[in-house]
Amino acid sequence: MCTTITLRSMEGENFFGRTLDFSQPLEPGIYIVPKNYEWYMAATMTKCTDRYSFICVGQIVDDMIGVYDGVNEKGFAAVALYFKDYGYYDLPIQDKKPIGSADFLHYILGSCSCVDDLKELLKNVVIVSQSGDANQPSDPLHWIATDRSGKSVVIEQTRMGLKIFKNPIGVLTNSPDFCWQITNLRNYMGVSVDQPKEVYWGNLPLTSFGHGGGSTPLPGGFTSPERFVRASFLKTHVKVPQNQSEAIMTFFNIMNSVFIPKGIVRTERGAYEYTKYAALMNTNTCEYYFKTHENDQIIRASLWDYYTDSTELIFLGSLVRLPVSFENL
Repeated sequence: MCTTITLRSMEGENFFGRTLDFSQPLEPGIYIVPKNYEWYMAATMTKCTDRYSFICVGQIVDDMIGVYDGVNEKGFAAVALYFKDYGYYDLPIQDKKPIGSADFLHYILGSCSCVDDLKELLKNVVIVSQSGDANQPSDPLHWIATDRSGKSVVIEQTRMGLKIFKNPIGVLTNSPDFCWQITNLRNYMGVSVDQPKEVYWGNLPLTSFGHGGGSTPLPGGFTSPERFVRASFLKTHVKVPQNQSEAIMTFFNIMNSVFIPKGIVRTERGAYEYTKYAALMNTNTCEYYFKTHENDQIIRASLWDYYTDSTELIFLGSLVRLPVSFENL
């Protein structure tokens, strides 16, 4: 489970961030992938060379980096999210280039300078199972991307094929599909930042219990549809941040509403699914800001602080920063 939003400041900077919620152990780190970095797609063993450098959160598995989210030097940013029961990889390839599901995010971050580039790229690709065998499918994923212009799109491959959708609200969670999530918002048209007026049921007057009565219809759970509605309402109704500092704090304040504490969501296997980290990218400056379940301190990293001509991965460190420090007054 994950939640992703875009956020634009009055200064025109476009921010893009997510929570990553998972029940299995992860060891996420922050990396710089340099331009001209050479790697092999696991599903097809096709050699790739990244055109653009990018900063990302990911993990090394079998000497290969798996990317969870990132922003490249051109300000193009993208995130992968779980897409249970909807992602589908057994499509005819025909004359299109096959890209493994877990390789797709790395591929587009290293190849696209903007959303328009992504649209062109998708005309000639098809997403396949990471194992290369549709009978042994990878975890199903879908993706959201944005750039410095503020454009946002969602990429989903279902039984209907590979589709790209304009994302007018700049939010994505998990299943069901994006079109369903957008349609479902119509069930919450009554949510408001204003106070409901006094009403009468017969001769009985009814008034709100203090401020916030307009938000009563908002769902409070952690399912994907509930998080989509909650994040969509909050990001479209908060006061527009004036500058970078306000945007950073506004993002993390919004994401607190979908941040899952450990112990609240238990899976069928008895494991606890919780928010591993929340991360924010500034597409204009290529800066990353993140905090984790273990440490609420916001940490910053920048692509430009480590931008070199090297073609080797640069590991900036684990996202988990321990021990936690507390400021004394």
